[in-house]
Amino acid sequence: MAEHNMITSKDIINKTGISRATLNNYIKLGILPKPVVGPPRHGQAGVKHIGYFPPDSLERVYKVKLLKSQGKTMEEISRHFTGDLTEIPSARKTLSGQRRKEMATSSEFKTKRSVDQDLCLTICDIKSPAYLINRNFEVEWINNQAEDLVFQRNVRSLVDVESRNIFKLFLEKRNLLDGDNWQELASVHLTVMQNSLDESKFSSLYKGITDTESEILIELYRDRRVSGPEMLYHLPVSVTVQGGTVRTFWVHTMTFREGTFFVFVPDDGINNELLDMLKQREKIINELLRRRMPSLVSLCVLIADLQDSVKISAELLPAQYFELINGLWELVGPAFEKHNGIYGKHVGDGMLYYFIDKPGENYIVNCINCAIEIAEIMKKFSNSWKGIKGWVNDLHLNTGINEGQEFFGTIHSANTIEFTALGDTINIAARLSEYANNGEIWTTKNLISKLSQEERSAFRFGVHHRDKQGETFIRDSFSRVSDLVTPDTQHYHRMSAIAGLPITEIKERVVPSYA
Repeated sequence: MAEHNMITSKDIINKTGISRATLNNYIKLGILPKPVVGPPRHGQAGVKHIGYFPPDSLERVYKVKLLKSQGKTMEEISRHFTGDLTEIPSARKTLSGQRRKEMATSSEFKTKRSVDQDLCLTICDIKSPAYLINRNFEVEWINNQAEDLVFQRNVRSLVDVESRNIFKLFLEKRNLLDGDNWQELASVHLTVMQNSLDESKFSSLYKGITDTESEILIELYRDRRVSGPEMLYHLPVSVTVQGGTVRTFWVHTMTFREGTFFVFVPDDGINNELLDMLKQREKIINELLRRRMPSLVSLCVLIADLQDSVKISAELLPAQYFELINGLWELVGPAFEKHNGIYGKHVGDGMLYYFIDKPGENYIVNCINCAIEIAEIMKKFSNSWKGIKGWVNDLHLNTGINEGQEFFGTIHSANTIEFTALGDTINIAARLSEYANNGEIWTTKNLISKLSQEERSAFRFGVHHRDKQGETFIRDSFSRVSDLVTPDTQHYHRMSAIAGLPITEIKERVVPSYA
């Protein structure tokens, strides 16, 4: 249906707050085009026909509000839009389904400044403050203007992502002489992102938050404005610049899966190119994702490789091998998602996932639990595969996990965005995965040491020690790699780089016993 990408008169009234009379007046003044009349959408009972407008009509109404706030008369505002509309069919004409479909793809619904044109403006060309905040309320991209006017500090120099928490930055402004507007700025962000917040979360918004800071934010949260129905907000905010001068901006926001994009549009002038660019949602999102700053984060890395994958692929027909790999991924995928793992690119048929340190959750415990869970899934998958295919040998995922602090970011190919971390944390996890055998899970003493005593007691880990009487599993013990890998083993040369590293094998979760 052609109206799928259009907006109804009812939607415009509900989302902008204007009256029916005002809507009709905007049509009369040429600010909005005459609507196309068509059948109502599903759920609009009792309405035989309804008016449909181009999707940029909301932006036009918002622009009118902005111009009115600057003291412009309706006559001046009308002249601002003169010549910006192309004639479209009268509202008295009801279109057939085929005709509506033809018109939806024609230029009749497009303004002279088409949003589909390649605009010269990109996010790097924005001359007013702009930044991207992720789902953990941390700045992931920011321009110079935002650093100078909004935060009054070099945010990009903060490589520790936790230091870039938006509320932490605003609360730090309380101590600045020119930071009197921090409450107004914080309130705007609480309004925009209120759907991701509740009062129970404020005590863990970022590491080190004090009770006083939490209470301040809760009070601002309680006084916030009501969230609007649109992902595009138009909220006036004042920013104090050097010399005590106050500039007023309108804050445009765009929310998507990875975060929220903020743009401060100056109240003393409208940049039509900027407003046009903000309509290109997909283009903006792709640009932001490509330009996110790498961050120094604490993380766990899990690498799991299919044992004897080369041998297995040689023994199976290509269709069977792909069936095996795809079936395995289908089963283990939900486990990684459950424990908040982030997929990373790994060579071959193995799996690489990152577990990032975030407020309110234990990334190390998440990683260990995930490793144990996929090991259990693999046992069931192996038994099922052997029953279906008549195999004798078991299938194993050999797993290495490690913890460290590394730079975490994205790498872009032609059509995809891949998360990656750089450093020894990943390399060591890969070596441990290579050393593991028959579904073992190996990790470092460093990782285990980061757990509390209570957390460590929830897992059974240790090393098998060999003596004249045989092999004994010593719980809660570690061994250097050089003491486990002898020169006659196949991994000796590859493991020599971490020969002095103390490691241990994680066996299982411990079921609590109650007296």
